[in-house]
Amino acid sequence: MQNYLLSLIIFLPLAASLVVVLLPEKNTSWSRKLAIGATAVQCLLVIALLAGYKVSTGDPSSLEGFQFVESVPWFSIDLSALGTLSATYLLGVDGLSIALVVLNAVVMLISTIASYSIKEKVKGYYSLLLLLNGSIMGCFLALDFLLFYLFFEFMLLPMFFLIGIWGGPRREYASIKFFLYTLFGSLLLLIVMIGLYASVMDPVQTGSGSVVHTFNMVYMTDPANLIEGSLLAGGYEFLSIPLRMWGFILLFVGFAIKIPVVPLHTWLPDAHVEAPTPVSVILAGVLLKIGAYGLMRTAYLMFPDGATEYAMWVGILGVISIIYGALNALASKDLKRLVAYSSVSHMGFVLLGLASNTTEGISGALFQLVSHGVISSGLFLIAGVVYDRTHDRLIANYSGLATKMPRYTALTILFFFASLGLPGMSGFIAEVLTVLGAFVSQSVNGLLSRGLAIFAVIGLILSAAYYLWTLQRMYFGPFYYRFSGGDELDDLRRREYVVLLPLAILTLMLGIFPGLLLDLMNSTINQFVQLVNLASNWPG
Repeated sequence: MQNYLLSLIIFLPLAASLVVVLLPEKNTSWSRKLAIGATAVQCLLVIALLAGYKVSTGDPSSLEGFQFVESVPWFSIDLSALGTLSATYLLGVDGLSIALVVLNAVVMLISTIASYSIKEKVKGYYSLLLLLNGSIMGCFLALDFLLFYLFFEFMLLPMFFLIGIWGGPRREYASIKFFLYTLFGSLLLLIVMIGLYASVMDPVQTGSGSVVHTFNMVYMTDPANLIEGSLLAGGYEFLSIPLRMWGFILLFVGFAIKIPVVPLHTWLPDAHVEAPTPVSVILAGVLLKIGAYGLMRTAYLMFPDGATEYAMWVGILGVISIIYGALNALASKDLKRLVAYSSVSHMGFVLLGLASNTTEGISGALFQLVSHGVISSGLFLIAGVVYDRTHDRLIANYSGLATKMPRYTALTILFFFASLGLPGMSGFIAEVLTVLGAFVSQSVNGLLSRGLAIFAVIGLILSAAYYLWTLQRMYFGPFYYRFSGGDELDDLRRREYVVLLPLAILTLMLGIFPGLLLDLMNSTINQFVQLVNLASNWPG
């Protein structure tokens, strides 16, 4: 009997979104309650998923490595001479996705609760928030490339409107820039998806001379399913570069925009600064993670030959993102912009870990995705606390906040120190594993130079510089606020405790007990590293 838990996790918020739309306009409180209730129930379903997840399996090249699999024929079209086009409603979860599913459920619940500050067009806001929730979940759980692509495209619309309608003064510019960048990346994914569909067959349905093409992402990771003589089977070139290398490059660029990787990052600071605080939490907490997850699920597993061929370039881009993002954070005058550039820097560590293709590096990259999701969510909520009181985020306009807001300052220090990699917190575990993986890569597989790991450490030093300098300027010394309204700077309120304390506890738990997360991912990561290292098995 098929288990439909994953479908419930995806479609519960989508159904709630439709109900919110149908509610009377004047019942804004019901919209809030329904959105929070639906997201809370989704969290309970994810807890049930986590409780039933077995850590002993996890081969991403076989459906047997996935759990809670749902497979239902979607549509099939006979294309005569070209074979049969087949798409399947296929969902599953493994070590690459389970932690990100949990992260999304937690961050979405926290951001939904934090959305009490939204006072205008409340019904539309919560409807879009729920729509975004279901779309992101679909990206993490879909195993059919066409289904993944639909969820990936679908989440652009709610984020575009959430920034464009409820954002700051330059919200139209920021939302259009976000949409155009991500849409361009989506088109690159579409090109590769079509090429893969034309080159990969369904080994179960193909037989007796007929070929059934498939969008199944798991089948796309096995070279035995490549159709002989197809475009991506090897031997074809464009501009003297094999088409398989082009496949990796296009997927990399498409998902690098979402991560984002320097120089494709410029949409992110604008989107963060203009987005309302709860939307910034979602953007940093989970939306960026889809880029890295997509790279792992598609580019690295479907084109491992490209991953090994361009590993050094990927690593270099990761180090550039680490240092460039940190330098921009150091120069930022706006607290939200500082946190946005710190995200660019910290996601550079994810790229460096992926490029190393070592167990340490991949573990660090996945750990960093979850750790950064928790910490960055806390940081944007921290920035939102003072903004809600004064509508001012300029660092130079504040001083001595610790004297008026001691509990707020204590949590700020915790998230700042976690982000700069203080031992005992989740950021430390992620960065140590990533740098270690990059360092040993030269001797393990020869993909990266040790110099990249050494340069990455500069980013850690710079992160300490911009966080400690911000603490000194904003929180220590005599109290000062440049404009009138300083009396509004009271300490944390009940709802702010509700959203900040769970993130603080998770930051400490993952730092002290990293095995809680690493044990979920370890089996799949080992299989992932082996599959990419077997790139020589792919036709070239």
